[in-house]
Amino acid sequence: MKICFLDALTMGRDMDLSIFESLGTFTCYETSTREEAASRIIGMDIVINNKVVLDEEILSHNKGIQLIALTSTGTNVVDLAYARDNHIAVTNVSGYSTKNVVQHTFALALYLMEHLREYDEYVKSGAYANSNLFTHYGTPVRELSGKTWGIIGLGEIGRSVAKIAEGFSCRVIYYSTSGKNIDPDYESVSLAELLQLSDIVSIHAPLNDATRNLLRAETMKQMKSSAILINMGRGGIVNEADLAHALNDGVIAGAGLDVLEYEPMRVDNPLLTIHDPNKIIITPHIAWASVEARQRLLQEVYLNIDAFLRGEQRNRVDKS
Repeated sequence: MKICFLDALTMGRDMDLSIFESLGTFTCYETSTREEAASRIIGMDIVINNKVVLDEEILSHNKGIQLIALTSTGTNVVDLAYARDNHIAVTNVSGYSTKNVVQHTFALALYLMEHLREYDEYVKSGAYANSNLFTHYGTPVRELSGKTWGIIGLGEIGRSVAKIAEGFSCRVIYYSTSGKNIDPDYESVSLAELLQLSDIVSIHAPLNDATRNLLRAETMKQMKSSAILINMGRGGIVNEADLAHALNDGVIAGAGLDVLEYEPMRVDNPLLTIHDPNKIIITPHIAWASVEARQRLLQEVYLNIDAFLRGEQRNRVDKS
C-alpha cells in the first residue's frame, strides 16, 4: 500500500509519525497546496489528511484511492458524495481531545475571572517589588463558587464542563442547540434565559444553521454586564464585530476564545481593537492540541487504516 500524509505539520513537529511506516510505503509532506495535493495523491492508495480540501476536482486526479483517513472529527474537507460514488472509504476520529478542551475552557475562564494578565504584569513591571503592601488590590477577583455557569451545547464536552463547574460549586444550566442533548442532571433553559442568568457562558456546540451567528449584538445585550463568554465551539457562532463592540462598550465583562471565524486570524479582525486587553484572551486554536491528545489522535488514525486493511469498518464516515 502506498500512503501519503498531505499536511503532517498540522500535527506538530514533535509527533512521531513512524507508526505509519509499518502499514505500507509512507510519504510525508509537511504542507500541501491545492495544486500540490492534486499531484501528490497520484498513485496513492491511502491519503491521510487534515485540512486540505479534497473535492471532486482534486480526487479525480487519482481514481485508485481506496481510503481517506482524516486526522479530524469534521469531514467538510472531503467531497463525501464523490467518495461514496467512487468507492473511496473515509474515516475520521472523535473524542481524542475532550479532556484538553475541557481543561482549556477553565484555563480561559479562570484567567478572566482572576484578571491574571493584569496581576502578572503588575508583578513583572516591578511595581510589586516597590510596594509597601503585601497584597495589591487591582481589579477585584471573583470566585466561581456560587456563580451560574451556562453551557451552550451539552454534548460530551459540555457535560464534562458541567461536572467540573459543579465541583467549583457553580449552578449549571444549559441550552441544547439541537434539542437532542437532554440531561436530567442539569436544568434545561431557553437561550434567552441562559444568557440572562449566567455569570459564565461557555459554548461547546458545532457550527450549523442553528448556531451560526448565535451570539450577536441583540443576544449579547441579554447577558449580565459582569458576565464572561467562552467560545470553544466554532468561530462563526459568535459575531466577532459585535463581540468587540460588546467588550468596548461594557455590555459584557470579558471573553475567552480558542476559535475564530477565519483561522489563522485576519489582520483586520475587530477583536484586535479591544480597548482594554485585560477583557479578552484569544488562543490560536490550541485547545485540542495537547501532546497527549495528538498522540491519541495519531494512534486512532493508525488503527483506522489498520482496520481498513483488515477489511473492517472502523470509524467509517459512510458505512453504506
